[in-house]
Amino acid sequence: MLVPTRELSMQVAEAIHMYAKGVGVSVVPVYGGAPISAQIRTLERGAAIVVATPGRALDHIRRGTLKLARLRMLVLDEADEMLDMGFAEDLDAILDSTPGEKQTALFSATMPARILSIAQRHLKDPARVTIATEKTAAGKLPRVRQVAYLVPRAHKPAVLDRVLDMENPASALVFCRTRLEVETLVETLSAHGRRAQALHGGMEQRQRDRVMQMFRGGKADLLVATDVAARGLDIEHLSHVFNYDVPASAEAYVHRIGRTGRAGRAGTAIMLVEPREHRLLRTIEAFTKQKIAVATVPTVADLRARQLDVTKASIRERILAGDLDDVRVVVESLAQEFDLLQVAAAAVKLAHLAEVGDEGEREIPALPAPKGAPGRDAARGPNDAPGEVVRLFIGAGRTAGIRPGDLVGAITGEAGIASRDLGAIEIADRFSLIDVPESRADEIVAALRAATLRGKKVTVRRDRGPSSNR
Repeated sequence: MLVPTRELSMQVAEAIHMYAKGVGVSVVPVYGGAPISAQIRTLERGAAIVVATPGRALDHIRRGTLKLARLRMLVLDEADEMLDMGFAEDLDAILDSTPGEKQTALFSATMPARILSIAQRHLKDPARVTIATEKTAAGKLPRVRQVAYLVPRAHKPAVLDRVLDMENPASALVFCRTRLEVETLVETLSAHGRRAQALHGGMEQRQRDRVMQMFRGGKADLLVATDVAARGLDIEHLSHVFNYDVPASAEAYVHRIGRTGRAGRAGTAIMLVEPREHRLLRTIEAFTKQKIAVATVPTVADLRARQLDVTKASIRERILAGDLDDVRVVVESLAQEFDLLQVAAAAVKLAHLAEVGDEGEREIPALPAPKGAPGRDAARGPNDAPGEVVRLFIGAGRTAGIRPGDLVGAITGEAGIASRDLGAIEIADRFSLIDVPESRADEIVAALRAATLRGKKVTVRRDRGPSSNR
């Protein structure tokens, strides 16, 4: 059996071992990132079923430690992802090494032309089985709530931050297209005080294992990943899936959001859609035959109302828990001087500030829905007084050791601006770019010019665009 990732190899091998308990069928997972000598010794003892990643399987075949002469069944699982990970040549080489007389099964979440090409070359008169999407009964809401926000690219980090505050997910998977975007977004979220971890194909296996241990152990709330890295992950429950980038295909969207709302639980899928991508939204709706609500970016007033709801719930739990005798005397004393409602309001205010702080929030510009856009949430109007944004150029980048956290820390420390007021951050080799409120831009430029980054003075100015001399 061939699978795309180490995680899936271990997961499938464990499941088969459980199903075959008492039957005496031996199962061996074979994958990269582990000592090959130990795998060779295990294979030499014999195995009825081998669950392997393509690269390591081909390595064993060439060494003669994985013998396929007596192979009776070959399973290709997550075939589309194996191709996306660059295993096309390895798959061809492995398939060419197998005997002609065998049964072959190919499983794929999507069925692009290159998968069909493999099926035509290596499968004999195959029967195609398509699993229909689950239909929701009339008048019954789907288990996964689907929402899209129309977002200018420069404001995507700020919108994600705002929506995370509104949704308050117990555990969430955030999908990005590229490794670089994953790493940049994790740096930005971490700089904003969130417990986020990256997962992508460029990481070593021990790093991936450590990240998954942190996520499963509750030491990280957000897992920011590429599609390839997220395949085969065994995550018991996700409350939210965020599509930071719109998936390239409708099938990929369905596969992503299928990770939440499992086993009868409720789930939420949220997508950030740039103006040029609204046609992809229509394509997804046509494919899924479901409307995706297009919501307005939450305003500062929305956020404050949500935060007060959280404070109210916390106070209610405290009241129901009892054990308030030690502070009751304070309330009785204040009630002799002030109206009891005023005393309670002051206590709620203090509890609220202790919970969320008193950082100022700025409005995020809202985009009107494109004409004919699907599922528009008409009950919400555009944000009031959207703030203008300007991009700053900083003459130091990756080669100088600059990270998003350095920029955020310098600006919040030197200019006294809240981290959530900062927008998209881009770190290049020799320079960096960051979006800031236009009303505070000159103040931030002056503060950064007077400060140091990584112990050095750097050039700071308003960005003049791609034609500027960087």
